[in-house]
Amino acid sequence: MEKSDRVVRRLAFWGIPLSLAVMALKMLAWHVTGSVALLSDGLESTVNVIAAVIAWMVIGYAAKPADTSHPFGHHKAEYFSAVIEGVLIVVAALLIVQEAASHLSNPALPQAPILGLGINTLAATINAAWAYVLIRAGRRHRSPALSADGEHVLSDVVTSAGVLVGLLLAIGTGYAILDPVMAMIVAINILYQGWKVISHSVSGLMDHAVDPEEEKAIKAAIAINAEGALNVHHLRSRKAGRAIFIDFDMVVRADMTVAEAHDICDRLEDAIQKVLPTAQCEIHVEPEGEKAHGVRVPMQM
Repeated sequence: MEKSDRVVRRLAFWGIPLSLAVMALKMLAWHVTGSVALLSDGLESTVNVIAAVIAWMVIGYAAKPADTSHPFGHHKAEYFSAVIEGVLIVVAALLIVQEAASHLSNPALPQAPILGLGINTLAATINAAWAYVLIRAGRRHRSPALSADGEHVLSDVVTSAGVLVGLLLAIGTGYAILDPVMAMIVAINILYQGWKVISHSVSGLMDHAVDPEEEKAIKAAIAINAEGALNVHHLRSRKAGRAIFIDFDMVVRADMTVAEAHDICDRLEDAIQKVLPTAQCEIHVEPEGEKAHGVRVPMQM
């Protein structure tokens, strides 16, 4: 877990200078062309910079070990980062709408379009590579903040592609109004991406259970490694950032010793952590004869 924390925080840190460089390229593209669509793309990149700083700070806080005030750790802090990023995305979209609306009545074709589009293409290429790295690492290390940052950067790539197509159409047809219209379309896409980020993060804050595939893996690990137990039931799970909390009840013979029951618990915990390395298990042992609702081991849970 510590190695994973270091990797996630290192990636979050490098997102700051990278997002600054991309923002500078996009604002340069707007400066040389005067295109409102390129300005909208640059405005979204300012959100990337703020989001990268917030993600780096929050990921560092989330990696702090559990203490007396937070006995289950600080993992949920990552969801707050993702929520803030989603709100910033929405704010950026509203700013773009305002800027585009002001140009609808008096549109103008961009100046030095080849140079501007070339600069913006370079920025989009950098973003595409970085989004791939962030999303892949976010999924591997179960980091909501890193995944949200990656999804936002990916939406930025889609935005840039749309802007490039729109500007090429405006230049090719001579219809200058396509420039602010494309900026409006960009804003709608950004709003959608912001909603996705916020809804996913709120779900995490509400103690969402593990995914169906993960639950299936947990049940399979229990079924294979529960030898000695009579019954396992009441399986529950919740996600908190990179951590996964799992608890369930295990019924054993009434005459089983504490040491024997403990050995079964250790075996089950090891098996679950092999399929979900960040899982933390809590197993409640019950003696045979207690009222239980479940199926006998090996179980088909």
